[in-house]
Amino acid sequence: MRRRPDDEPATTTATAPTAEDETAVEAGADRPGPGADRPGPGARLVSTRLVRVIGRHIVLKGPLLAAGLTYQALFALFSALWVGFSVAGFVVAGNEVVRDELITFIQSAVPGVIKDDSGAGVVEPGALMNANVFGLTGAVALVGLVLSSIRLFGSMRDSVRTVFRAPTSSTPLLRLILRDLALAVAFGLAVVVSASLSLLSSTAVTWGLRLLGLSTTSDSAAVLLRLVGIVLVFAFDTAVLVALFRVLAGLHIPGRRLLAGSALGAAGFVLITIGGGVLLRAAGSNPLLAGFAAIVGLLLVINLLCQVLLLAASWIAVGMDEIGVLADPHAEAARLRALEEERQRAAEEARQAEARLADERRTAEARGGSRPRRLLGAVRALPARARAALPRRRDEG
Repeated sequence: MRRRPDDEPATTTATAPTAEDETAVEAGADRPGPGADRPGPGARLVSTRLVRVIGRHIVLKGPLLAAGLTYQALFALFSALWVGFSVAGFVVAGNEVVRDELITFIQSAVPGVIKDDSGAGVVEPGALMNANVFGLTGAVALVGLVLSSIRLFGSMRDSVRTVFRAPTSSTPLLRLILRDLALAVAFGLAVVVSASLSLLSSTAVTWGLRLLGLSTTSDSAAVLLRLVGIVLVFAFDTAVLVALFRVLAGLHIPGRRLLAGSALGAAGFVLITIGGGVLLRAAGSNPLLAGFAAIVGLLLVINLLCQVLLLAASWIAVGMDEIGVLADPHAEAARLRALEEERQRAAEEARQAEARLADERRTAEARGGSRPRRLLGAVRALPARARAALPRRRDEG
């Protein structure tokens, strides 16, 4: 019985793999599977902006920088309080409302410095009211304020530039010192202006409540006045951070990112001041902690404020890294010049390529058009040659 070809057993022949087969196998081994390109939960968490901000803060020694700023800010704060209230005593002499509002504003901005009604705080308000800048103590406080302000503002500038990975400022030292002093004076004036605005806003809210026939001593009125004060402190902190990043540190930051990062840092400041006041009052009520709770709590609050300052700078820096913008003005200007030169070079190469292509088209058209013209001339000449050849053939015939 004959077998059909379909019944023949299939035989395979082993062949040696070629180089192309090995390359394909290696490529297939390196190619990720269907779900390999999906990052896991850990990778997604690490890639979030918050984790990258905290990582940058830790890698660049943000906690250590904040500790140094806390140490310098403590001395500058007490000197500024003594000198500031000495000067304010002449400016707002006889106006106890403005003076009380100034104390309230400082208590809300930096809790733990001036004692409040619960007794939580370091400095007695009455001692500040009797401060005299013309005495020996006032002179020492003034010299200490100048020196500590220069050191504090210089340290803040270097710390912020470190977070942005910007090089040390190339501005002359004397100009930096004068700028730091001018910023310190402007900061003191801003505190006075903010306290005045807080007083005006509180007066406006009270007048509005009376106009509506509502009680100004109720709990809702107190909450409304507290919210107005918090909003003013938030606006003041935002303006301070904007000036610190743009003017003091001398960094090039896009406006939208600068405002967003400063507002985020100001929100952190507000939360710390609210929580710090509650913490200090709770610690002051404990007999075991009452002796040193004020100064320790003040150090803790200042350190947290410095941490938030550097975290806000890290938040802005991470966002700028995402878009490839450099914080240092000189480096950013060099980068923009390089990009402009690259753009001009690419545009010039594109124009040269278009010119070469146009020349090739004209050359091709010229070569392709000469042959048809020769053929047309030959075709037109054929009848004349044929007429010229006719008599000759007749003569030959």
